[in-house]
Amino acid sequence: MAHTPDPVTPPQVIPRPSGARSGGPAPWARVAPPRRRDLALTRVLGALDRRGQLGTTPGPGADAPHPWVEVEPGDTGGPPVWAAVLVPLFEERGETRVVLTRRSTALRSHRGEVSFPGGRLDPGEAVEAAAVREADEEIALEPGSVRVAGWLHPVLTFVSGSLIFPVIGVLGGRPHVTASPAEVDRVFDVALADLVVDGVFYEERWSVPGRPVRGSADGSFPVWFFEAAGEIIWGATARMLYELLSVVLGVSGSPAP
Repeated sequence: MAHTPDPVTPPQVIPRPSGARSGGPAPWARVAPPRRRDLALTRVLGALDRRGQLGTTPGPGADAPHPWVEVEPGDTGGPPVWAAVLVPLFEERGETRVVLTRRSTALRSHRGEVSFPGGRLDPGEAVEAAAVREADEEIALEPGSVRVAGWLHPVLTFVSGSLIFPVIGVLGGRPHVTASPAEVDRVFDVALADLVVDGVFYEERWSVPGRPVRGSADGSFPVWFFEAAGEIIWGATARMLYELLSVVLGVSGSPAP
């Protein structure tokens, strides 16, 4: 049986199929709890450096890293739309914290979902520039306060047909932000250490009729969730956090098929 979400969580549409079931443990489940704390920015950036993920984001094109495919019901077909999100990190009391948003329930797609600030690239726009611009537009994050530091692997979403490039942005401290009411209902932050506490992360296995999944004997694929700060984080955002946390803790977090 799949995990039952907290009923007080703000409404969002999670297209959980009737046959959804619990999946495997977090890749950091065997990491001793003391090693999951004290995740300072120097530790986070050092881990990214060891993986070769500091510096300029590999942009759209043949040389971009293979996307982590988010398998969801629905397929828009055609080439993906390029998009970028900013993963804003800052340190407080020795712990790295990440800024997230809850999308407005008035939006046409992904309404009420937790996400990073971001959106589509303008013609000729660089990935980093798009991520910083969208963060300014959505949460009034001052562009001059963002130091672009690195990147995560792109995520392909089938629902919206977007290839999303996550950009790691480092902030000098807790940011002053204001949600754009047309796009964002809430801005919040959470410590990376709080996301790897036992019971926060869980995996479900989903099956969608007619959608083949490479390497899966039963045709199911993993869908990842975090419950934190009164929210359910899932979908593309959960996949980005999954990669970031796996890198920081030095464990193997394999992409979905």
